[in-house]
Amino acid sequence: MADEIKLFVAVYADADVHGDLAAEIRARGYDAVSALEKGQRYLNDEPQLEYATSEGRAILTHNQRHFEPLHRKWLSEGRNHAGIILSVQIPIGELLKRMLRLLDQVTADEMRNNLRYLSDFAEHAKK
Repeated sequence: MADEIKLFVAVYADADVHGDLAAEIRARGYDAVSALEKGQRYLNDEPQLEYATSEGRAILTHNQRHFEPLHRKWLSEGRNHAGIILSVQIPIGELLKRMLRLLDQVTADEMRNNLRYLSDFAEHAKK
């Protein structure tokens, strides 16, 4: 992973994330690619994280069951990653809104070696 300082999180959407999401994020000026675009759609979970890390990208996935323990494993082994972003499967419009909120609020440095849930970036109804 490059040691250069980056303000914005660069995103790598893994194979289970809607195929058009990365393009929608890019259309709004952010750096995002998908596993499909990069020819990585058939990699298993840890190789997906390794690939994202080698590219300096936080991985976006719906696979909470595997990536939460993978995050803990990497931290316990002293391995670094650019971040893991977890989301339940929701319509692409809502997924995009939440990702844009995350990208506007979390720096690449804050994302590094952290796991974030997109549900934290949902627009909550006013009481």
